[in-house]
Amino acid sequence: MEKQSENTTEVAKLLHTARVNKQSITQLSKQDIVLNRTQAYDVQEQGLKLREQAGEKRIGLKMGLTSEGKRKQMNLDSPLFGELTNKMQIENAKTFNMSSQIHPKIEPEVAFLFHKPLKGEVTREQVLEATSSVCACLEILDSRYEQFKYFSMEDVIADNSSSSHFILGPWLSDFKNLDLKNLNMKMSINNEVVQSGLSSEISGDPVVSIIEQCRLLALRGRQIEAGTFVLAGAATAAVALEPGMHVSLTVDHLPKCEVHIS
Repeated sequence: MEKQSENTTEVAKLLHTARVNKQSITQLSKQDIVLNRTQAYDVQEQGLKLREQAGEKRIGLKMGLTSEGKRKQMNLDSPLFGELTNKMQIENAKTFNMSSQIHPKIEPEVAFLFHKPLKGEVTREQVLEATSSVCACLEILDSRYEQFKYFSMEDVIADNSSSSHFILGPWLSDFKNLDLKNLNMKMSINNEVVQSGLSSEISGDPVVSIIEQCRLLALRGRQIEAGTFVLAGAATAAVALEPGMHVSLTVDHLPKCEVHIS
């Protein structure tokens, strides 16, 4: 018998507790907790409210499943988004202690910082005009589900799109002459390149990922607010983290982003 899906707050508490206790749970879809896409984002929203009650502040957004490689890795079919808080940020070139995680992975991305709001259907030109800076960034993912696989889109969305932590490289404001579609991106672990690709792997163009972010937010009556940054999505599949790693990301014309793992 299927469990009731309407009480999104209770489902959010289940995932919140799993994250706080560093204890994975069975995928919601395998627990017969049936969510549609809207309800899954409702669970995500309730989870963010629980974090805010604990003193966290929302400061950014992230797109997920923007690359074909990532979708194949996860066996899922379309982009989604999650939210980022101040407690999720790790200062560039500092150390991240992975003991606070369940089964963390890391992936290379590009982020956009906005000085103007963006809402609804927007053009590439509007996105660029509203952007104040871009940077290389690394996102640390961590699913609250067993094995970090075999989940539905609704499972992932409800779990804040597997968000855990992130590292922003230095922001570059003079980016207008960059070919944002064709930036070479190389992620290295202990000075050995382990993943490489072009920024075109991010939705064909990372700017298109921002357009999709606006569209998904509009479905929930929201917009990208001024002062917000958005991680546009990964250019490659994610790599599992282990203590002792030094992870660095180089992106054409952008300052380096890096983190030590302990």
